[in-house]
Amino acid sequence: MSGVKNFNDAEKQKLMQVISQGSQVLGEIDDLRGGLKDTVKAVAEELGVKTTVLSKAISIAHKSNWEENNQDFELVESILVATGKIK
Repeated sequence: MSGVKNFNDAEKQKLMQVISQGSQVLGEIDDLRGGLKDTVKAVAEELGVKTTVLSKAISIAHKSNWEENNQDFELVESILVATGKIK
């Protein structure tokens, strides 16, 4: 497939529309992420927990992958015990 394509007028309109809509959606996502970051920071400070810990909890809850994360953590713990870094 060639890297260059000539688009007809209907295709150009579709491309312009999807690029415009995609750009708008990505802008909204950026705004939402910024708002979430500010909220997480405020709640973490209020509760005296690290923002990274609260963000990780949100991510695990969103992805519903606690078991996978827990298994990884247990493996990390086993490695640290085996190497004498924790008891």
